[in-house]
Amino acid sequence: MRFLMMSMANDSQPDERLFAEMAAFIDEMTASGVLLATGGLEPGGVRMTSIGDEVTVTDGPFTESKESVAGFALIEVRTKEEAIEMGRRFRRIVGDGVSVIQQVFGP
Repeated sequence: MRFLMMSMANDSQPDERLFAEMAAFIDEMTASGVLLATGGLEPGGVRMTSIGDEVTVTDGPFTESKESVAGFALIEVRTKEEAIEMGRRFRRIVGDGVSVIQQVFGP
């Protein structure tokens, strides 16, 4: 089962400890085959809205920065509980904040 783990932006600045722990966590997930992709997202983005044949494009940002997705990890695990455990480990490394995990459907 694939899951998209998303972390919301916050005002904290990462330090060397966080970089080291996150690098070790990413290395472990990569070596075990759990981690399929990871990355950070620029805060602006573009929103596209379609009504009938008309598509409207609006530049961001759209919400308060703490509500926007700042980074993601696409993982493949056996169960939702394993995905949640990966999310717990991530939150313990990065500290206070919010993450969202959603199952990815499809091939």
